[in-house]
Amino acid sequence: MAHDHAHSHARPHRHDHGHVAGSSEKKLLFAFVLTLLMLVLEAAGGLVSGSLALLADAGHMLVDALALLLAFLGARFAARPADARRTYGYGRIEVLAGFVNALTQFALVGFILYEAVQRLFSPEPILSGVMLVVAVLGLVANLVVLRTLHGHDPDDVNVAGASLHVLGDLLGSVGAVLAALAVRWLDWNWADPVLSILVSLLILRSAWSLVRRSGHILLEGTPEGVDLAVVQRELHAADAGIVDIHHVHVWQVTAGSRMATLHAELAPGAEQADQARVLAAIKRMLSDRWRVEHATVQFDPGPCPDEGEGCAKGGRHVH
Repeated sequence: MAHDHAHSHARPHRHDHGHVAGSSEKKLLFAFVLTLLMLVLEAAGGLVSGSLALLADAGHMLVDALALLLAFLGARFAARPADARRTYGYGRIEVLAGFVNALTQFALVGFILYEAVQRLFSPEPILSGVMLVVAVLGLVANLVVLRTLHGHDPDDVNVAGASLHVLGDLLGSVGAVLAALAVRWLDWNWADPVLSILVSLLILRSAWSLVRRSGHILLEGTPEGVDLAVVQRELHAADAGIVDIHHVHVWQVTAGSRMATLHAELAPGAEQADQARVLAAIKRMLSDRWRVEHATVQFDPGPCPDEGEGCAKGGRHVH
């Protein structure tokens, strides 16, 4: 059975932000370099002073450094055009790298927790002076990075996500400073492993959130806030010429980049002009209501011809 197949972008997008994108890249690159330097300093300071809290905060900084690097690469690769082999472009590199990054953090958390428990039962001497100096430097560096990223474009979710990572690391640095003060002035050596456990929980929370989000995108799951039953129902009501909407798929190539495919059955005797009108109505609603940037719509001249691909006869199923 023959069918018509319409395929185009939901709506042309204007990108008059070359200067803004370049500015974001510079901010992210500076933030990444500074964070990387501080994580090396904190790791060295933790080894020299014997502070597990510094090592834990260095681990948290590693998470943030990788997040900043991914944000920078995301901003850079987003500008690369799609090609014949990668028709959706290179944006999913960020998602794949984020997924791998999150998995490695679970191993880091396991190491920190194991060491923290060991030190609670067998405390080790700590050079509180070195620990305090390095912790304060880490705190200052995080403040500088956060200030650098402040004031970004509200629509720039890439930089906004990186800022949230740095804010979490700022809290870890505060914890390391408090642990250093507790060891130095109160002789509470147990504060170091306890604060390390708290920082590791921050890492675990960020890692779990990242692996869940990136894994969902890689599995082409339905974006959050999108109910396919609602999509089908509202698209069905978008134009009087629509008899049925079915075989609906909505997914993301990268965070914030939504795609959709669907079948539309029109009233018998529909003309080419009717298809054009319905197509415009569907794409407009997908763009305005669910922020779908790219949609493929197949018009069925009667009951769905793809019975073997998930459409029951009469086409009333949503996928």
